[in-house]
Amino acid sequence: MDGGCRQQYLDALGIVSWVRRGDKGGGADAGADEASLETPPAAANPAPAATETPSPAPVSAWEALEAAVAGCQACELHRSRTHTVFGVGDRNARLMIIGEAPGAEEDRQGEPFVGRAGQLLNAMLRAIGLERGQVFIANILKCRPPGNRNPAPDEVAACAHFLRQQVALVRPQVILAVGGVAAHNLLQTDDSVGRLRQRVHAYGENRIPLLVTYHPAYLLRRPEEKAKAWQDLQQLHGLLHTD
Repeated sequence: MDGGCRQQYLDALGIVSWVRRGDKGGGADAGADEASLETPPAAANPAPAATETPSPAPVSAWEALEAAVAGCQACELHRSRTHTVFGVGDRNARLMIIGEAPGAEEDRQGEPFVGRAGQLLNAMLRAIGLERGQVFIANILKCRPPGNRNPAPDEVAACAHFLRQQVALVRPQVILAVGGVAAHNLLQTDDSVGRLRQRVHAYGENRIPLLVTYHPAYLLRRPEEKAKAWQDLQQLHGLLHTD
């Protein structure tokens, strides 16, 4: 990314950058060949052709998982939701971002990280040369808790297998956990985000590298923490570009 674009995105994050002093098909041919073959004479009393029932199109693992999420009634949150929030983005992404739970706007739109927090997340991604469509974004919960409260343990347990399947399907190179709720549930720890950030953790049996940073909604309330978030993004960029 050129310096001008990087500075533009740093400005969007509210980060002041410092520069050291002195630094400057064969299918058509096959059809033709078949057409040129001599057709054998028809039988005098041809038997009726057997009618074959076409097989239904196979359902992909992603389609099956999305349908399962849409119809889930495993916890009480299904009674108050407008939409489930499955996840969005590149399903073969190198980076998977995992947040906590949908808010009111996410529940209305059925998409994670929209509104002001989503705009800030987009700016954070652009600061390291990524667009929103190049990553896969999901949440710990697929339904909104009333009043935007933190997820309850039974709600997290009911949704956990959905998230595990998403991670298994995406097979990301790196996971970024944004906010304490995501970090605590992914890493099974009570440590604060401040203690967990700037360390490379491991997620799941495949030991996927996992980084922790502040939630964009928290950064909107505490803009003085954006400089720390920028440090986390630089570390993330390094992991994504490790050969």
